[in-house]
Amino acid sequence: MTITPGPLLQQINHPDDLKKLPREQLFQVCQELRQFIIDVVSVHGGHFAASLGVVELSVALHYVYQTPYDQLVWDVGHQAYGHKILTGRRDNFITNRKYKGLSGFPKRSESEFDTFGVGHSSTSISAALGMSIAAKYKGENRKSVAVIGDGSMTAGMAFEAMNHAGVADSDLLIILNDNCMSIDPNVGALKEYLTDISTSPTYNKVRDEIWNLMGKLPIGENFSKSMASRLEAGLKGLVSNSSNLFEALKLRYFGPIDGHNITKLVDTLKDLREIPGPKLLHIITTKGKGYALAEKDQTKWHAPGLFDKLTGEIYRKTIQTPQPPKYQDVFGHTIVELAEKNPAVMGITPAMPSGSSLKIMMEKMPHRAFDVGICEQHAVTVSAGLATQGMKVFCNIYSSFIQRGYDQVVHDVAIQKLPVIFCLDRAGLVGEDGPTHHGCYDIAFFRCIPNMIISAPMNEQELRNLMYTAQLDSNTMPFVIRYPRGEGVMPEWKTAMEEVEIGKGRRLKTGKDVAIVSLGHPGNFAQAAIRQLRTQGIDPAHYDMRFVKPLDEELLHEVFSNYSKVVTIEDGTVVGGFGSAVLEFMNAHRYNAEVTILGIPDRLVEHGTPKELHRECNYDAQAIEEAVLTLMKEKVTTKITIAG
Repeated sequence: MTITPGPLLQQINHPDDLKKLPREQLFQVCQELRQFIIDVVSVHGGHFAASLGVVELSVALHYVYQTPYDQLVWDVGHQAYGHKILTGRRDNFITNRKYKGLSGFPKRSESEFDTFGVGHSSTSISAALGMSIAAKYKGENRKSVAVIGDGSMTAGMAFEAMNHAGVADSDLLIILNDNCMSIDPNVGALKEYLTDISTSPTYNKVRDEIWNLMGKLPIGENFSKSMASRLEAGLKGLVSNSSNLFEALKLRYFGPIDGHNITKLVDTLKDLREIPGPKLLHIITTKGKGYALAEKDQTKWHAPGLFDKLTGEIYRKTIQTPQPPKYQDVFGHTIVELAEKNPAVMGITPAMPSGSSLKIMMEKMPHRAFDVGICEQHAVTVSAGLATQGMKVFCNIYSSFIQRGYDQVVHDVAIQKLPVIFCLDRAGLVGEDGPTHHGCYDIAFFRCIPNMIISAPMNEQELRNLMYTAQLDSNTMPFVIRYPRGEGVMPEWKTAMEEVEIGKGRRLKTGKDVAIVSLGHPGNFAQAAIRQLRTQGIDPAHYDMRFVKPLDEELLHEVFSNYSKVVTIEDGTVVGGFGSAVLEFMNAHRYNAEVTILGIPDRLVEHGTPKELHRECNYDAQAIEEAVLTLMKEKVTTKITIAG
C-alpha cells in the first residue's frame, strides 16, 4: 500500500524547507503531518496518540529553531514521530520499528537531529542542560530545548535537573507538554498542581495581562528590567500560587498556552528564544489530537497495533482454538486471586498499570494496588517500607526499568532482607521497542546481590506457583520473578497454585547424549528443538532450573555427573548470567564438560519482532538444535557415514 504525504509535506525534506513556507501555511502542514502519522501507523503499527498530540509543537520548534545546530531533546521519545518525519525520514518512515528499519525513538546514530536517545523518560532536562552548559563554555550561541511530557515530569530525575538548571546560568528552555497522561492517566500531586495552573481563570487572565504589560512598559532610568521582573513576580504571587513551584527553582515560568495553536506557539517560541536564562513553557495538549477515538480513549490508543483508520477497528487475529494468555495478564489475575485469600498482599507499579496488568487489581482493590508514577526508585523503596510492616508487596516493574531502582534494591531491600516480590515483566528481548526496552541484564545484576532469590517460570502454571510461593510467610527474602513479554504456552492456564521449593529445578526429560539446561520461557524453545533432534537420532535430556539463585546444586551434580556435553539457554545476557552461574558451579566442583551458553550476546540488540531477534541472537529452537548438533558432530558424522 502506497502512502502519499500531502502536497506541502512532500516538499519538506529538511527543516530548512519548512522555514521557507509562510506562517499562513503552517496550519496545513500540521494537518498533513497529522494525517501522515495516522496513515502510516494504522498500516504499519507503532506508538500513536503521543505523537499526534505534539504535531503543532514539532512544526513550531523546527520552524523557529535552527535545528540541528540548536539542540532539541524529546522526552519521552515516542512523541518524536513528527520530528522524524520533518527531519529527512519521511520516505523511510514506513520502516519505523521494523527489523533493520527506523527506531521508534530518537537515536543518535540514526540522525544528527536526534541529539539524545530517549527510550524511557525524564532524562531530557538533564541532557539538554548539559548541552546548554557546554555551549556556554565553548562560546556558542546554541540553544537547548527539552520537551518533556507524557508523564515524564513525575520522575525524580526531572526535579533534580530543574533544581540544577535554575542556578546553572544556562540558556535552557524546558517545554512541559501537559496532556495529563503517560500511557495511563497521570497520578499524584504534581498532576493536580498542573491542573490547578491550567484551569485557574483568574490566574490565566492576569498572567496574559502581565505578559502584555511587560512588553509595553518603557525600560529606562526609572523603570529597570529588575523592577519589571519583581513586579511580574509580585503580581503572580497576588493572583495565584500556581507558578511558585517552578519559579522557586529559579525557572522563569510562561504559560500555560494552547499547544495546538500553531500561530501562538510560533510567536511564543520566537519570544522565548530571545530571553536568556533557564525558563519553562507550559503547554496544554490533547494526547491523540486529531483522531477522535484516540482523544476519547488515550490509553487504548497509545500503541494500538494495526487498525482501520476510517472505522477505528483494531485488527486482531481471528483464531478459533483457545490461545495462551499473555504472561502479564496471568500476573494480573493471579495477584487478585492471592490478594483475595491473603489480606497482606499489595501491588505497586511505576506508571505501568495497563502494561503490567496490575490495573486489574487496582480496579478491584484500589486501596491495595497503587500506580506511583514514573518513579522506579520510589516504587522499590515504598515497597520496602510496606514490607517492614508485614505486607506481601508485589513490585511490578519492566525488567529494563528496574535498572533505575538498582541502588534501592541493594540498600533498601537486599541489605535489610525485606521480602519484596519483584515481578519483572518484559524480561528478555521485547521486540519492536528495541534496546532501551529489552530486559537483558536483570539476571546478571541481581545475581551478584546477596540475600536475593531469582526465578523464571517456563510457563503460566509455573508463574502462578512462583507468585504463590513468594507471598507465603515462609519466604523471608527478596524474591525476583522474571517473565517475558507476550503469550505463554498454556491455553488452559488457570491451574491450582502449589508451593515450589525455593532453589529446586525440574528434570523434564531424561536423555543419554547431551543435557539441555534452561531457565524460564526459552525452555519451550528447547522442547521444540528436542523433538527435531530425536528425529536425527540424538537423545537430549532437558532440565528446567526455575531458579538461578539459589541454584539447584543437586540437579547440576546430576547433569555434570552424567553428561560431558551441556547447552544452557536463557533470555538474558550471556555475560554474568545463568550460563555463567552454571560454569561457576562446574568449576567449583571440578567437573569437565563442553558447555555452550545460548542467550543474548554481549552487544546491543536493535528492534524487530521477538521471533526475528531470537533468531538473530541464536537462542530460538533452530539455534538450540544447531548448538546440539555442533556438540554432537562426531555422532552425527558417524550416523551419516553408516547411512551411506
